[in-house]
Amino acid sequence: MNKNTVLAWATAIMIIVGLGLIALGAFRYNQVAGWGFAAVGVGFFAIAWVFNALKGRV
Repeated sequence: MNKNTVLAWATAIMIIVGLGLIALGAFRYNQVAGWGFAAVGVGFFAIAWVFNALKGRV
């Protein structure tokens, strides 16, 4: 596995975890904690976007 493959896998895993956290915030916790879960999920999306942008440059 080269560096681009590792970044692609990291991006995919972070998108899955981000979706899971957003789903937890939306469906499991309907109080203030749900907003926190959703915010962390959006943060995972942002980091996955950076990993995707780094492919081919590292």
